[in-house]
Amino acid sequence: MTGLIILVVIVAVIGLIVVGIYNRLVTLNARADQAFADIDVQLKQRQDLIPNLVETVKGYAAHESGTLEAVVAARNAAAGARTVDEKVQAEGVLSGALRQLFAVAEAYPDLKANTNFLNLQDQLADLENKLAAARRFFNNAVAEFNAARRGFPAVVFAGLFGFGKDRTLYDVGTDSRAALDAAAPSVKF
Repeated sequence: MTGLIILVVIVAVIGLIVVGIYNRLVTLNARADQAFADIDVQLKQRQDLIPNLVETVKGYAAHESGTLEAVVAARNAAAGARTVDEKVQAEGVLSGALRQLFAVAEAYPDLKANTNFLNLQDQLADLENKLAAARRFFNNAVAEFNAARRGFPAVVFAGLFGFGKDRTLYDVGTDSRAALDAAAPSVKF
């Protein structure tokens, strides 16, 4: 009888551990999903701002149609991206197109002084800061999920619970990072 009680206690403890592992993985996975949704909101706001920016530039630099079309095409591709990898790639292309658009704007002093353009540029800069924060939060949530999934004893049960793969970090990549570094202003005296 004592052996049966010990067996029941051991099975109950193992069951509680397994339930705890499952609940932790579900919670961390949901946190990563929510963090990705936050990025999606910021990306959508950025994508909604771009047509206004293009229209403002078009009024001053209509003959720069190639650049304007590239921005619109990149925006549409970014809006259609679904997975983390697709979004990272599409947003990298969009960031490059926006850099070209702002380079074009540098050639038009009237455009650079336009209140609407300056307002849109400020909104875009604010959104970029919010996106950077959302990406950091997402990457932190993903790293926490991946670490919990790989840890023992969770690694034994993760595949059984449908958590067999690591989640992908939102990495802007070396090409995008180099382009962002190149676009950073330098101050010289």
